[in-house]
Amino acid sequence: MPKPPLKLYLAAPRGFCAGVDRAIKIVEMALEKWGAPVYVRHEIVHNRYVVDSLREQGAVFVEELEEAPDDRPVIFSAHGVPKAVPAEARRREMIHIDATCPLVTKVHNEAERHHQNGLQIVMIGHAGHPETEGTMGQLPPGEVLLVETAGDVATLEVRDPERLAYITQTTLSVDDTAAIVEALRARFPAIAGPRKEDICYATTNRQEAVKAMAPEIDALLVIGAPNSSNSKRLVEVGARAGCGYAQLVQRAADIDWRAIDGIRSVGITAGASAPEVLVDEVVEAFRARWDVTIELVETAVERVEFKVPRVLREPA
Repeated sequence: MPKPPLKLYLAAPRGFCAGVDRAIKIVEMALEKWGAPVYVRHEIVHNRYVVDSLREQGAVFVEELEEAPDDRPVIFSAHGVPKAVPAEARRREMIHIDATCPLVTKVHNEAERHHQNGLQIVMIGHAGHPETEGTMGQLPPGEVLLVETAGDVATLEVRDPERLAYITQTTLSVDDTAAIVEALRARFPAIAGPRKEDICYATTNRQEAVKAMAPEIDALLVIGAPNSSNSKRLVEVGARAGCGYAQLVQRAADIDWRAIDGIRSVGITAGASAPEVLVDEVVEAFRARWDVTIELVETAVERVEFKVPRVLREPA
């Protein structure tokens, strides 16, 4: 019996960004240089497949620095850490390597600069996300106020409305963030913003690709982890752009085939911490059920690359 036809639209860019690529390389190079085990504070990136494969190579993932021994290297995840964490690692004389994405570090530096200029900071981000905690932890308590929605702006209590700046998490919805910035500027006209948008190029590009494919597709599948902020935002962006069905899946085994029964076109993208092997797995799962044709929806070409820390490039 012939398979029914299905058109798959593949978003480009999708999957790994330069910051994720660098963070994974840092763990692999540390294992090569110092041998196993190497400790990693928090998941290096938010993807179970990646974390499990690094664990198999000898990485040990812990949530807090106190869980790691003094005599083994420790790596800080791509999301960034509060200032107190590397300070404690130095106190314990640990070998520590910072895998914080350079674009997150840029936000940390902005916060520091505003603080030195006497400004209180409003951070647009998600409470409890490690990137938000890491960024807020760059400064003393009370110096960074968190807002998650435009509605939060109305109840914000600031020290001096004339002495404010805002920063953002790098993995937010571009459209949602624009609405929050608008609310901040309306209430605090003197508020200073970043010289260049804090939301990273990879988050922006992946959202644009989803918006471009949305009019063509009956369903959208985003390959990514449930704790991945940028992956969850892609599902929301797809739903808002008109996708009748938008779903986050970690792997092909998570696809709800009954929910997409009878459809003729599906868009596939992947969050910035999802490897291409998982995209291939999902495409093959569709080929097993449909007669698939593939169209690439390319809205940007990414050539960004970040260097790994010098300590990993030096001989042991």
